[in-house]
Amino acid sequence: MPEGAPAVSDQAPVAVCKSADLLEAGRAVSFDLVYGGQTCRAFVIRFEGQVQAYLNRCSHVAMEMDWQLDRFFDDSGRWLLCASHGAAYRPDTGACAGGPCKGGLIRISVSEVQGVVFWHPTYIARSLEF
Repeated sequence: MPEGAPAVSDQAPVAVCKSADLLEAGRAVSFDLVYGGQTCRAFVIRFEGQVQAYLNRCSHVAMEMDWQLDRFFDDSGRWLLCASHGAAYRPDTGACAGGPCKGGLIRISVSEVQGVVFWHPTYIARSLEF
C-alpha cells in the first residue's frame, strides 16, 4: 500500500440508513461493527448538511455516550455530548470541544449515495460476520 493511502478493507460498503432518516442535528442512527477485534456501537449523524459517523465511545472513559437512545446532540444542536461526564465534541470532526475529553472521537468512514448512507469498513473497523 502506498504511504499515506487509506487503510481500505476487502469488505464492501455497508448500508446504514436512508438519507431521509438523518435530520440536521437530530437523532442519530446506530449500528454495530467490530473495531479492533471488539464488537462496538457506532452512530451516524447529519451536521451542516453532511453525514458524519463515530464510534459510540467517549474518549474520557470508554463508555457509550448517548443520553437517550440515539441522542447525542446538546439542546443547541451544536455539540455532541457524553451523557456520563459531559465531554463535548465537534460534530463535524469529532474533536474535543470541552470537558474531560482525552482526545477526539474515533471517526468511521461514511458516504451518502443516491439517498442511502453507507459506512466503509477498514482494516480496524469491520462489519459483523455471522
